[in-house]
Amino acid sequence: MTVAIAVPTEQAVPTEQTEGHLRILSLLRSEWLKLRTVRSTMWSLVAMVVISVGVAVIACVETARQWHTMTLASRLSFDPTSSSLAGLTFSLLVIGVLGTLVVSAEYGTGTIRSSLAAVPNRPLLLATKAAVFALVAFAVGEVLSFASFLIGQSLLTSPAPHAALSQPGVLRAVIGGGLMVGVIGLLALGLATIIRHTAGALTAFFGILLVLPAVISALPSSIGNPIEKFLPINITGTMTSVVHTNGGAPAFSPWTGFAIVCGYALVALVVGGVLMVRRDA
Repeated sequence: MTVAIAVPTEQAVPTEQTEGHLRILSLLRSEWLKLRTVRSTMWSLVAMVVISVGVAVIACVETARQWHTMTLASRLSFDPTSSSLAGLTFSLLVIGVLGTLVVSAEYGTGTIRSSLAAVPNRPLLLATKAAVFALVAFAVGEVLSFASFLIGQSLLTSPAPHAALSQPGVLRAVIGGGLMVGVIGLLALGLATIIRHTAGALTAFFGILLVLPAVISALPSSIGNPIEKFLPINITGTMTSVVHTNGGAPAFSPWTGFAIVCGYALVALVVGGVLMVRRDA
């Protein structure tokens, strides 16, 4: 008589590393679901499209129409790339609002408690929120930047000059414009994590982008000029420009300025993460 002996086979046992990867992926999917299902996201993105492309159309059409009446100095200092990317400056405000709501809306409604109960690791929760938002913000920023540039340049009819991506500095300005949209959005998200209140976070964000430049411009040039080059709004202007006129306030090179703004966003996110760990929900 033959006796069959069952030999146990090896079963795939999830390792701690595999479980960690699966958990992070599920967190990313969860944050993506939160972001895409709220109405503020859709309306913010629609507003950015309308503003960025709309300003590009208006600026370039008006320049082409009034080129014959412009002074020689205005013609020599005209920057077709900057004109078509002018709407991105206004889009910074919109992406800032959306970045603020990503965090502050959960604190305002109290749903942050559910999120923290599901993910006790608070730095990990903040990191996944920032990662999902950054992916959306950078992607939208680049699409808007290239769309605004291409549409704007198509409307700059002769004799007004137009730019091409192959010209020196133009591709850098277009790519840089989209990058600025993303990093400014992360700065707003970091401020919201620190302040945890929508109105307060928006006040701080608009103060940095709009009020602070106005205050500094009122100071004597010997004091204001060295400070102005550190302002995010001025760094954005440098990044999206190709023609730099003489006699203006000193400015960092485009990529140096971008690194500085990245530093602002990183500091805001790190401080927000530390406070998120230390404070109660």
